[in-house]
Amino acid sequence: MARYDITGIGINLREVPDESGGVKLMVLGLLLDGPAHTAGVRQGDEVLAVNGEDVSGKSAFEVSSLLQGPHETFVTIKVKHGNCGPIQSIEVQRQLIARTPVFYRLEQVDNGTTSVGYIHLKEFNALARKDLVIAMKRLQDMGASYFVLDLRDNLGGLVQAGIEISKLFLNKGNTVIYTVGRDPQYQNTIVADGQPLVTSPVIVLVNKKTASASEIVASALHDNCKAVLVGERTYGKGLIQSVFELPDGSGVVVTVGKYVTPNHMDINGNGIEPDYQNFPAWADVTRHLSQCNMNQQGQKSQG
Repeated sequence: MARYDITGIGINLREVPDESGGVKLMVLGLLLDGPAHTAGVRQGDEVLAVNGEDVSGKSAFEVSSLLQGPHETFVTIKVKHGNCGPIQSIEVQRQLIARTPVFYRLEQVDNGTTSVGYIHLKEFNALARKDLVIAMKRLQDMGASYFVLDLRDNLGGLVQAGIEISKLFLNKGNTVIYTVGRDPQYQNTIVADGQPLVTSPVIVLVNKKTASASEIVASALHDNCKAVLVGERTYGKGLIQSVFELPDGSGVVVTVGKYVTPNHMDINGNGIEPDYQNFPAWADVTRHLSQCNMNQQGQKSQG
């Protein structure tokens, strides 16, 4: 894990029960524009073989090990596209280079009277925060007065990147996320420690594939009245997991805690309900955030 990404080619594998009572290995997710995605592997594909070796009966962990290898070497993966699709052998070049997960553009709305900065964040990798800051600053220089942060289909990635990105929108002292667990070391309150990079109203787009680090960002901005959420209820993955190496070189993943939103909602298994299903008018967004702030001030006064 220190030398390669999770699989070496940018895919996540999942063991799924098959019709005969055994298990099959399915591609749960891909790094967009990563090596496997570029070569033609798709989400939902079944992995049949790696370098000619049948993977029947092997675990996702074992097959991930087969896929790993030195930077820029090649691995051949045989997949079946979908349940009844064709079988294809695909040669994939392993990559270590983290690609930018940020895509941005300036949109003109309201007959050209309003400039909106649109940012699509594909995943939370080592470049996410740095490239997001660059995008936001450039969009501000171009005149953006509102922002749309698109987290749809973002399955997560580096949790710390999600925390640091949340802080870009929050006031000093705002709660980003709570962590809870039996062990005191996993009982923590993470707060913003600086001033926000932008103070403009924000819409965060979410769907049922918005998960993990994405849900930390969405809830942090929402619960601190910095953004409204638009779309579908999110996936609901809020566990803290540690990987422990075993003497034979294998590893075990243990759940040691979970994430709780600033409004004390348990993310895991529940997801986050958006404020709107369809894209609202910006006047409604401003009104919503203003009312949210008033409610929070009222709660503080009562407290």
